[in-house]
Amino acid sequence: MANPDDRSDNAAKLQDAKQNTIENLEESEHYLDEHSEELNPQEAQTLAKKNEGRRNAISSFENEIADESESNSNE
Repeated sequence: MANPDDRSDNAAKLQDAKQNTIENLEESEHYLDEHSEELNPQEAQTLAKKNEGRRNAISSFENEIADESESNSNE
């Protein structure tokens, strides 16, 4: 028999993932601020693109957290 779909902690898990992504973004931005002169342009561009992806992911996490919270409040 399949396990029931327990989504009660999805919002908390998404919040943890969002927080980890924010920390990674902040660390990367700090690294770029401190070491941009030492990086070759391609490395700096790669980090900047990763940070753009992180910003998009944070926005997506926020939307998913809102959806999960709303879903849990309707149960």
